[in-house]
Amino acid sequence: MRIQRIAPQRQQGNNNLPLVDLSLMDSLIASYGNKKGSLIPLLQGIQTIFGFLPKEALIKLSRETGYELSDLYGVATFYAQFRLSPPGKYLVKMCHGTACHVLQVSQITEELLDHLEIQDGQTTPDRLFTVETVACLGCCSLAPAMMIGDEAYGKLTPQSALRIVKELKRASISQPIAENL
Repeated sequence: MRIQRIAPQRQQGNNNLPLVDLSLMDSLIASYGNKKGSLIPLLQGIQTIFGFLPKEALIKLSRETGYELSDLYGVATFYAQFRLSPPGKYLVKMCHGTACHVLQVSQITEELLDHLEIQDGQTTPDRLFTVETVACLGCCSLAPAMMIGDEAYGKLTPQSALRIVKELKRASISQPIAENL
C-alpha cells in the first residue's frame, strides 16, 4: 500500500516552520503506544505521515508515550533513515553499492553535490532537491545509478546526472513548489 505524503503547510510570516496536524499521529500512537520495541516503528510512521520528523510531533510522542525527548532525538539522529527537516521536492538517492562504487558513483555524487552547493543529506535552499547516498538501490545492472522519487536512472556519468537535475529544475520553474508547501 502506497501512502501519500502530506506537504507541510507554512506558518504565517515564517517560511522555515511547517505547520503539522498532530492529530494525524493519534491512530499511530494508539496502535503502538509505548510497547517494547515500538520506538523505531513510531518514528517511521511519523516520518511517513509528514515526510520528516517535526519537532512538534516528537514532543507529542514523548508526552503521550513516556519516551524521553532526548531518546527520541538520539534514535532519530543515529539512524540515517530519519530526517529532522522537510526533504526537497525531489529526493535524489545516489546508490553507493558495490557495483555503483566500482563504476565511480562517488565522483558523480560529488559533481552533483558541488553543482547543487549542498552536502550529502542536505536540501537546496530553494527546497527542490535533497541528495542522499544509500547503500544499494537494487538495480545493479544500471550501475552507476540514482533514484529520484520512483524513477531510476542508470549508466550515469557526471554530465548525465547534472543534465537530469537541470531538467527537473527547469520543469519546476514553470510549476513553482511554493504553492504546494
